[in-house]
Amino acid sequence: MRGVTAGRGRPNVSDPAAYHRCVPVPPRLSRALTPNVPTLRALAVANVVAQIGITVTGSIVRVSESGLGCPTWPDCSGGSLVPIAHPALGQLHQWIEFSNRLLGGAVGVLSALVFLGAVLAKPRRKRHILLALTMPLGVILQAVIGGITVLTKLSWWTVCLHFLPSPALVWLAVLLLRAITEGDEPARPLIPRPLRALQVAMAADVALVLMAGTLVTAAGPHAGDIHTPRLNLPVANLAQAHADIVFILVGMMVAFGFALRITGGTPALWRRYVLFVALVLAQGALGLLQYFLGVPDVLVILHVLGSTLVVAALAALWCASRDRGPMRTVAPDTTPATSPAPVTATN
Repeated sequence: MRGVTAGRGRPNVSDPAAYHRCVPVPPRLSRALTPNVPTLRALAVANVVAQIGITVTGSIVRVSESGLGCPTWPDCSGGSLVPIAHPALGQLHQWIEFSNRLLGGAVGVLSALVFLGAVLAKPRRKRHILLALTMPLGVILQAVIGGITVLTKLSWWTVCLHFLPSPALVWLAVLLLRAITEGDEPARPLIPRPLRALQVAMAADVALVLMAGTLVTAAGPHAGDIHTPRLNLPVANLAQAHADIVFILVGMMVAFGFALRITGGTPALWRRYVLFVALVLAQGALGLLQYFLGVPDVLVILHVLGSTLVVAALAALWCASRDRGPMRTVAPDTTPATSPAPVTATN
């Protein structure tokens, strides 16, 4: 007899397939392992905040000259994972860099929870899972680049590479937050094709702004360590190129607003557009202020925060311009559980 024990109606544990057919997961356990939408949204919101926060704390490490507070990786110093007394290393610098590493670990745990929630969610949706998967993969990538940055003693090009994945992760985190409550239908555009093309151009321009900003920083006074060589290019020329790219963004942003007014837009789309405009203008004013004041530390930190907020706002505008329909739900199974009928053994 295969699948059950003769005459008793109980599953034969030697046949896993029959066992799971006869013994379903208890409803209470199934509910406990299935995160609801509010839980998924809370994790996704925390993930957006964490991705922005780790970028800002990285700027604190940089402006405080603590980039080599932990001169090795993954150890901090002297073969120890945590800061220890060292004659050549300041304790404050060690703890600033070590705290940033700890926060990176916390972001990694949160990103893993976000991915686990997407896998356990019902219905299980491919787009949701793929977007959630980018979070832990992105954290791992950042950790590897961070290690290379430390081992190369903060070479300016490695520092640039270490920053650039962060805004990309912020963008994906916003898309992930939206994906939790939207459907899986192909994206239906809510704006005409020329405006969608303009959105793509604005996203590409923001990417260029960020790249140019890393070069300005690479040539500027904030190296992360006083002994790190700087990019040997004139800061004024790099800053002018950075500003020129921002002016192009402002022009496209204004054009988008006029076109949206003519073609119409949903209230949600207009709210996100206004937020994006406000953040871009504030970020531009902050950039000019820090340039004329000699790049003070506090303004550098605020400027990094502003850059991530601009990326998040543009990602939200992108999401509001497309509709994937309502999220499909799964009705609870109200069928009463029944025991398998006894089976009589046969030869």
